[in-house]
Amino acid sequence: MSTLGDLLLPTAIVPRARWQGRKQVLAEMSGVMARALGLDPREVHEAVQERERLGSTGVGEGVAIPHARIESLTRPVGGFARLLEPADFEAIDERPADLIFMLLAPTDAGADHLRALARAARVFRQERIRAALRQAQTEDAVLAILAPDTVTDAA
Repeated sequence: MSTLGDLLLPTAIVPRARWQGRKQVLAEMSGVMARALGLDPREVHEAVQERERLGSTGVGEGVAIPHARIESLTRPVGGFARLLEPADFEAIDERPADLIFMLLAPTDAGADHLRALARAARVFRQERIRAALRQAQTEDAVLAILAPDTVTDAA
């Protein structure tokens, strides 16, 4: 089973985000990722917005995977948010997204970036994972679902 344990930053998980609309979601999630990585939130947000302008990152089934390349990173990393109010990410199924996985990768990580994106898409394609994430109320619950290999004591 594919997990996101090596990508997901435990400090970039927001299990109950009250953000509204794609614009605010991208701004807030960029800030969460920037804080977790010690980066400038403006730099992250601009990179994510630039990628979003190329085409929507809504993948369907209530999932969006906004992503961008950031020069100072050494490996692909991700953060997760569950929106209490879904936002329109212009997915092909026209369903608004409530599960957001933001992926950031180094500017020179061509194949690694694509592999990480594909893995995230595979994980979020699973109905049981989406259902579990929609029930998760804490960062630890999200980690147990998306990165079970990193959770040592789930009791």
